[in-house]
Amino acid sequence: MQYRTLGRTGVQVSSLALGAMNFGRIGRITQDEATAVVDAALEGGINLIDTADMYGEGESEEIVGKAIAGRRDDIVLATKASLPMGDERNHQGSSRRWLVTALDNSLRRLGVDHVDLYQIHRWDPSAGDEETLSALTDLQRAGKIRYFGSSTFPAYRIVQAQWAAREHHLSRYVTEQPSYSVLQRGIETHVLPVTEEYGLGVLVWSPLASGWLSGAIREGRDITTNRSASMPQRFDITVPANRARLEAVEQLARVADEAGLTMIQLALGFATAHPAVTSALVGPRTLDHLRSQLAAADTVLTADVLDAIDAIVAPGVDLAPDEKYDTPPALLDPSLRRRRVS
Repeated sequence: MQYRTLGRTGVQVSSLALGAMNFGRIGRITQDEATAVVDAALEGGINLIDTADMYGEGESEEIVGKAIAGRRDDIVLATKASLPMGDERNHQGSSRRWLVTALDNSLRRLGVDHVDLYQIHRWDPSAGDEETLSALTDLQRAGKIRYFGSSTFPAYRIVQAQWAAREHHLSRYVTEQPSYSVLQRGIETHVLPVTEEYGLGVLVWSPLASGWLSGAIREGRDITTNRSASMPQRFDITVPANRARLEAVEQLARVADEAGLTMIQLALGFATAHPAVTSALVGPRTLDHLRSQLAAADTVLTADVLDAIDAIVAPGVDLAPDEKYDTPPALLDPSLRRRRVS
């Protein structure tokens, strides 16, 4: 396992991190199964575990808490807040009112007195930067969080938050957690240059592209991943973007074969090769999944292999742009890009 410094914090984290989104009902993983995955991950050198309050409406946090009991100090523990927790309109977002409550709820479910990294799951347009950063700074000073970060923020919002922290003399985000894979390289255009400029640690999610890069999806095979059942539109190969992904996967599989690598090794080796990336989050549902991912922990892709990948999916290109989560609101809501006529 490789270890990198998380931004400028001085904290050392593994190049592969364990994402716990599948723990519980989402991935149909029981407590015993999840504990076995955590045990194997720690034995394999992983020291960062990432979850969120909204994963299974708190179920993932509860399972993680039980799985790490008795070894908390050996783990860099991360969780997230801001996405809806139920139907109550104020049980979401990045207001001080909600973040204080959400963190207390997360700490209770995890069974700990602090988390190492508390992340804003998505940018909340209704909450100003000073509102959110002041709340997070106070929670940090109270000892309930060590550091805080953002997740899937547009590049311009990352910059704005850094400036707001400086202007108001508040602590700043020290990490960003974006989506990144061979098939979704858009963050190379704007986000990663910004995180490098400000010295942020980067924890990338979905490096296996929801299973597209697991080796299980190939031309002529039925697509039966966990995600294909819950989000079939993302795997319908009659959709042009999905057809493009499948064609890229076929070419990438040949590159992997020629290099003597599995597709998982190729995908995770690619995600952790970028100098701006600190760790890649893996979200195994079984021990076999985890073992195949841990096999990529020390994979270092040669320049020839990286050049071959660039020739298949160009740097900065998203093959499925409709699946972006950091799109500015005005691109999604026509009323925000049309001047009101009085």
